[in-house]
Amino acid sequence: MHAPVAVSDLVRCHACPVRYYYERNESYPESDRYAVCKQISYHLGTALDPDAIWQEVLAVRSAIDLELRSFLDTCIAACNRREWKPADQTDVRVMSEKYGIIGMVDRVGIDGAFSIIRTAGAPPYGTYAADRLRIASCAICLHEMTGNEVTGGFVEYIPDGVSRFHTVQPRDRRQFLSTLRRVRSIHDGEVPHHPLNAPCRRCRYRERCEHDGGRRLSDLM
Repeated sequence: MHAPVAVSDLVRCHACPVRYYYERNESYPESDRYAVCKQISYHLGTALDPDAIWQEVLAVRSAIDLELRSFLDTCIAACNRREWKPADQTDVRVMSEKYGIIGMVDRVGIDGAFSIIRTAGAPPYGTYAADRLRIASCAICLHEMTGNEVTGGFVEYIPDGVSRFHTVQPRDRRQFLSTLRRVRSIHDGEVPHHPLNAPCRRCRYRERCEHDGGRRLSDLM
């Protein structure tokens, strides 16, 4: 019986399975930028008060870099350029027993539409590959949980005040299935090969990856 796989693990493995293998037991604390964007997201659809939201950020993350206040102001100015629908629920835990995955949806509207928030700027058009995988994974979970068709979800790029709906495509579901298989094979001890488009130049594991190759954990032991 496999332990549930987090959607965040799927995204990390999709980026590079070798790096995910090396870091699979590490925890990832949220960044200061995420703390700012997350707190703003709770107020989308209402008047955004920079001072009040900053005080909430300080209450949640007292040691935050105070220079991030200007980042908060930039985000709010961007978000004020468009209208947002308020959330009916926030931080909704989602899961699929069929596929054995768990995740978190940042916002769910009264109409059932869901959103995930990102701290990155929006791409020129569409959404990033990692975000499409997140949306596909959460849509699969919500379909199983509610029994309703879930065609896709919104990606909200808070720094740019941009919200884009991504309709889940067959290629997204194929990517979900292949990445899930890869994560489980790594948990079973398989040492993956790095993909052709892996971000090797900025990876701290580059030399180790080239040395280890693609052997099983039992071989390395």
